[in-house]
Amino acid sequence: MRRHLLAVPFAILLGACGGGATLTGGVYADGEARYRIGDLGEGWDRIGVDQNDLAWHHDALEAVVQVNSTCDPFQDVPLTSLTNHLLIGFTDRDWVSSDRVPMDGREALRSHVRARLDGVPRELLLYVMKKDECTYDFALVTHAEAFDEASRVFERFVGEFSTDVGTP
Repeated sequence: MRRHLLAVPFAILLGACGGGATLTGGVYADGEARYRIGDLGEGWDRIGVDQNDLAWHHDALEAVVQVNSTCDPFQDVPLTSLTNHLLIGFTDRDWVSSDRVPMDGREALRSHVRARLDGVPRELLLYVMKKDECTYDFALVTHAEAFDEASRVFERFVGEFSTDVGTP
């Protein structure tokens, strides 16, 4: 139960996508979005968390990774605002870095933040990107001691993201 305590409060803060979603051969699809993701590797267990497309937990690293997409042709919110939305509920925020980086042929905002969730210190790595009327966000949440190891895996995972997956 303890291992999901980190995932649940964080996941509740994120936007929801519709039901009927599938993940097959690394390709996620629901009624709104379709994209390919990387493989996190050994030790990452997929968890079901409401209001996320996908989420995983790594017991030894006490880390959670989430991926979410929201598609709305009328939503034109800056990447900085979308990133701040992911941090609702986190206090004592220390922005280590925030940089615009290329991702899947677009510009994404990559943010490294140290903060507290319910008083517990956490280290986060967030990516937010907009493409073809959809917003994609990726988050790694862990503790400082595991951040370097977890972030290497997460960076590779995010680097394999693509919306170019063909038609179903």
